[in-house]
Amino acid sequence: MKSIIKVLAFSTALAAMASAAHAEKLILKFGHVGKPGSLFAASVDEFAKRANAALGDKAEVQVFGSSQLGKDKELLQKLKLGQITFSLPSSVMSSVSDTFGVFEMPYIIKDRDHMKRVQASMGDTFQAAAKAKGYRILSYYENGFRHITNNTKPIDKPGDLAGIKLRTPKGAWRVKMFKLYGANPTPMAFSDVFTALKTGVIDGQENPYAQIWSAKFQEVQKYLSITGHVYTPAYVLVSDTHFGKLPEDVQKTLMDVAADTQGFVYDTAAGLETELLENLKKGGITVNTADKAAFIEASKPIYDEFSSSVEGGKELIEKVQAEASGS
Repeated sequence: MKSIIKVLAFSTALAAMASAAHAEKLILKFGHVGKPGSLFAASVDEFAKRANAALGDKAEVQVFGSSQLGKDKELLQKLKLGQITFSLPSSVMSSVSDTFGVFEMPYIIKDRDHMKRVQASMGDTFQAAAKAKGYRILSYYENGFRHITNNTKPIDKPGDLAGIKLRTPKGAWRVKMFKLYGANPTPMAFSDVFTALKTGVIDGQENPYAQIWSAKFQEVQKYLSITGHVYTPAYVLVSDTHFGKLPEDVQKTLMDVAADTQGFVYDTAAGLETELLENLKKGGITVNTADKAAFIEASKPIYDEFSSSVEGGKELIEKVQAEASGS
């Protein structure tokens, strides 16, 4: 009888030790709005895979895509509350701080090499803007170059957007831009867009190919107009306070992995641009290449407004533009 009691006691002790070990393992939740097959999903999944391999038993990154943990604004709030560790906001950052609105200026970012130079030369500026609002940027990923889809007609020049109900992200500068072009912009959470397009609540939307394809917008849209009007970075974002409370070695691992994964993100994004455009064409959506010069010409007032209404706005624009040629 005593031996049985000893065995039971030993088993109970082992179970308690295993439970304690499991409890000590940090669970780090990464929430994002990307659908399966999107660049967001590929980027976050790769980050989590690399992070978990490097962290071992210290912590585990768990991924929740497709707005499972909330839409962009909710995810930003959950970061502040410590309910999640990471999110991957994009355009919505211009509503966090006007500094990020510089990326909302049409055609200001020319290509990914330009974006890398902006990150290298101006990273401290964007980090300071994020920290002023309680956040911290671990790395820059990508949403991508945005194009317009709609059910009314092909968009060649800004005037073609007149009266079109167009979904935009919840950022003031994107709304201003499309009002300037003559559209009727309607800010809306990404997760609500497919249904709104299908039911005719809105006529169209604007997004990179990866978001258009993964959200199956081609199933409810007739026309795709290649405008490339805005390049939107995505930010591996954490709460400055809550992230700072993690063990220092865990913080360093996560920062290193976030930075190292950027190359994968950019390579994947470049490949998807070619592949997904072909897929969209094969899917039956009518594709045209818009008159970018006409859009650039029509965009001058938005630059003027940003320069005059945002503190340091003119200098932000000039600094980003100065990196276009690597000068």
